[in-house]
Amino acid sequence: MKVLYINSNPKPMDQSFGLRLGRHFLNELSNQNENVEIETVNLYEENIPFIDADVLDAWGKLAAGQELSPSQVEKTSRMGEILDQFLSADMYVFNTPMWNLSYPPMLKAYIDNVVMAGKTFKYTENGPAGLLGGKTAVHVQSRGGVYSEGPAQAFEFTNGYLQGVMAFIGITDYHHVFTEGMAAAPDRAEEILADARERATELAKELVTAKRNA
Repeated sequence: MKVLYINSNPKPMDQSFGLRLGRHFLNELSNQNENVEIETVNLYEENIPFIDADVLDAWGKLAAGQELSPSQVEKTSRMGEILDQFLSADMYVFNTPMWNLSYPPMLKAYIDNVVMAGKTFKYTENGPAGLLGGKTAVHVQSRGGVYSEGPAQAFEFTNGYLQGVMAFIGITDYHHVFTEGMAAAPDRAEEILADARERATELAKELVTAKRNA
C-alpha cells in the first residue's frame, strides 16, 4: 500500500501538535502493515506551481496545438509530475493546520495541481464524475481553538472543503483525525494531543484491516 503524506505545515516537528499527530498516525500504519510505503511531499519545500496567467495561457495553447514558452513548459511539466505522483498512491494523508479559518496557500495550490479534468475527474452528461474510486484519504489537522462544536463551529471551513474535493475526484473513503483547543487550554495541550493519538491509532488499525479484507 503506497501512502502519499502531503504536509502543508512549514513548522518544525517539535513546534507543531499537528505534525506530531501526523507522525504518530504514519507510524501506526507502518506498525500495522509492514508493506506500507510512505512517500512525503512537504509543500513548503517543493516546487508547487500556482495557477497563474502563464499556466492559463499554456492550457489554452495546448488545447489549440500551439507552442509553449520555456516557462510554460517548465510549469506544465512540473504539474504533470505532481499529478503522476498523486495518481500512483493508494492512500493520501493530508496534514494541515488551520490558519485564519482556512488552509495554508500551498495546499490550495497543490489541490489545483491534482484536480484535473480527464485525469482525476471527467465531465459527463450527468455532471462531473470522479475517477479515483477505491482510494482512501485521511485528513490530520491541528486547530488552536475548538471548531468541532460550540460557537466557532460555523467557522470550520477546512475539513468540509477537503472532503468535498476528495469526493469530487471519487475518493469517498474519507477520514478526519484532529486535535483542537490547545491554544484555548494550553495547560491541557498534551492531554488533548494524547486523546487524538488514541483516535489515530484506532483509525490506522481500521484502515489496514479494511485494506486486507478488500
